[in-house]
Amino acid sequence: MKKLLFLFLFFPTFLVAQKTTIVKGTVKNNLKQPIDKVSITYGNTGTETDENGNYSIRIPVNTEVTLVFSHISYRTLSEKITVNNRNGIRFSPILTLKTEELKEIVIKDNKKEAQGITKIDINKVKNVVGPNAGVENILMTLPGVNNNNELSTQYNVRGGNFDENLVYVNGIEVYRPFLIRSGQQEGLSFINTNMIQNINFSAGGFQARYGDKLSSVLDITYKKPTETATTIDASFLGGSATFEGQFLNKKLSTITGVRYRDNSLFVNSQQIEVNFRPKFTDVQTHLSYEFSEKFGLNFLGNFSLNNYNYKPLSRRTRFGTVANPLELIVFYNGQEQDNYLTLFGAFSADYKINENFTITTIASRYNTQEEEYFDIAAQYNLGEVDANIGSENFGEVQFSQGIGSQLNHARNDLDALITNFQVRGSINKDQKQWTFGAKYQKEDIRDRIREWEVIDSLGFSIRPPHHAGNNQPYEPFEGEIVPFQNIRKDNEVSINRVSGFVQFDERTFWNDHEIFYNIGVRAHHWSVTGNGIASKNQTIISPRAQFAIKPNWDKDMLFRISGGLYAQPPSYRELRDFNGNINVDVKAQQSIHLVTGMDYSYDMWERPFKLTVEAYYKDLNDVNAYTVDNVRIRYRADNAATAYAYGVDIRLNGEFVPGSESWVSLGYLKTEENINNQGFIARPTDQRIKFGILFQDYVPNLPNLKAYLNLVYNSGLPGGSPAYADVYQFQQRLRDYRRADLGISYVFTDANKRYQTGWLSNFKELTAGLELFNMFDIQNAITNTWVRDVYSKTQFGIPNFMTGRVLNFKIGMKL
Repeated sequence: MKKLLFLFLFFPTFLVAQKTTIVKGTVKNNLKQPIDKVSITYGNTGTETDENGNYSIRIPVNTEVTLVFSHISYRTLSEKITVNNRNGIRFSPILTLKTEELKEIVIKDNKKEAQGITKIDINKVKNVVGPNAGVENILMTLPGVNNNNELSTQYNVRGGNFDENLVYVNGIEVYRPFLIRSGQQEGLSFINTNMIQNINFSAGGFQARYGDKLSSVLDITYKKPTETATTIDASFLGGSATFEGQFLNKKLSTITGVRYRDNSLFVNSQQIEVNFRPKFTDVQTHLSYEFSEKFGLNFLGNFSLNNYNYKPLSRRTRFGTVANPLELIVFYNGQEQDNYLTLFGAFSADYKINENFTITTIASRYNTQEEEYFDIAAQYNLGEVDANIGSENFGEVQFSQGIGSQLNHARNDLDALITNFQVRGSINKDQKQWTFGAKYQKEDIRDRIREWEVIDSLGFSIRPPHHAGNNQPYEPFEGEIVPFQNIRKDNEVSINRVSGFVQFDERTFWNDHEIFYNIGVRAHHWSVTGNGIASKNQTIISPRAQFAIKPNWDKDMLFRISGGLYAQPPSYRELRDFNGNINVDVKAQQSIHLVTGMDYSYDMWERPFKLTVEAYYKDLNDVNAYTVDNVRIRYRADNAATAYAYGVDIRLNGEFVPGSESWVSLGYLKTEENINNQGFIARPTDQRIKFGILFQDYVPNLPNLKAYLNLVYNSGLPGGSPAYADVYQFQQRLRDYRRADLGISYVFTDANKRYQTGWLSNFKELTAGLELFNMFDIQNAITNTWVRDVYSKTQFGIPNFMTGRVLNFKIGMKL
């Protein structure tokens, strides 16, 4: 009887033990941190994790069960599990924060896509690796944007030059110094990365509300702080400190940044041995005061100082072919001392008349004071290198083709003051918007040029290129000895401009298809007075339009077309020719733009991706032809050319690695010009092929360790021509530009991983890492140095190579 009672009591338990097993494990997030209070359920059975993220749940044997892991802050995870024995298993899932999913939704902006505007994530800008870390550095990874000079923040867009790009900060156009010749003199970009809130970029076909340039628009918005914080960045290249906060009951918000940069690390990796440390300092502030919900006052100020003290010592460059290698050896004496001081201040007032009508007024002033002083003597030897492998003198110079010297002198001073006043307004109602604006701008430039060059080859002083009766060394020249180049000018130029625009935007529907379109027109009137000579008043009208349709298809696609007449009234740089003369009657360069594009958003590997394709064509007239030497542009100032440009840009971006956006860019471009009806030749910016990759990754078992790879390939640019030479006789190209930069960083703490105790609790963010620039140590050339062989009167183009492999350490923190 007792045995029967025993079996009756324990037999159900025995059956359960035989038919169930235990699943246990630890639930963590992407940072490998345990998560407590995670609910684990199947059917009507459930449990939750403890403070260490551990859980244990009993499930049936030989039965497929769906375990559901849910938490208010994380994405719900469902996992089908079948256990075929009673020994149990361990299953430790990783949950993803819901905030990451929200981020994907926020960046979806059909209006920006319809306008052909690329919206760039500010976090990508902060993390991208490159010699000039910042907005311009990430632009170089986009199709249609090129730059072969890693020391410069300037860029070419779809065949245009540096001067054809518009840059706005909070709706205010910003400028760059006039006299800078090389990227290593340039220093810091105007844009402070730590102060940015939004970044929008258009590579062409942009709206009428933007200004009068031919190529692109970079539209930056600085942020209004919502917290008090200090951000500090430091590396072997310099450092920055940014303070942000709110005061006076949150009516006053301020953000101020101080930056310092030292390019010695890069300069010392170049082929020229030098003794100098280029230093650049920048202070920038943005203040906003909200008087009421309807009225606010803002101030944007900038102070920048570039000190460039340059003492070249020697240079050794080998070039040519394997069968005929050549070597240039140069020894220098002298130095260059340049100073670029820029001051910028702008006040703006926003007044909200009602919910639909807003008016903004802006007054700004920009002043640049530039000094360019140098006396540099160079003695050179151009020789043939022994290429015979069996020779005792293999690799040594065995014959000198050219021996000579040159002396370059300059005492150049420039003072420019640009003042403008503008008013803008917008009227919004339903899905329609009217925007309009007017602007007055006055430019006063005082430019003193004292620049000459003497060239000597084997004892013969080289005459100017167009000097009559010069047949040296075969016949002695008995005339006056004059410099090869000599410019002595004093220019005083005043430019008055009045411009305005009106634009209408609407978002509507055609059946079930979403439609976006805008139409607008710009007008620009200007007059120039140079050295007491007044020009005729000139006016240009620029109509522009954009249209986009988002079909109601299962596939997420958007198609757009834009274009119009774009014009660029001449700046002071465009009025000044090769000899420093001012032509006050230079016309505006004009271009007809046509841009078509498509965006296709889709999921691949259960992750979001987007393919963007754009084709464009530009027909240019009244072109002001120019030459480019490093970042120095010299114009002909005669509107004597016509030109065209066309190409295709393709970009694929998405989460190639889960949680990290990367992209691949490919571009094809062809641009040519016809000067004085001599026939079409490649323009200085004719870079046919562009390929770029921006790739981000992390170690799965150590997600705080992140890697950033930036790869760029550009086909060769035209190599330029010697001073005053006929460009039609010099059409060879530089070698292709290839570069790879790698960055590795470790995130100690950030918004997703905060510490409540310990020394890391003092930081809101803390990262440290290494950057390897030009990791394959590829010799890329930016321009040619031209050396004359006195016997054959041949001009040899010796490539000027850019920076080599450089290792940098950096650390960033937010307090």
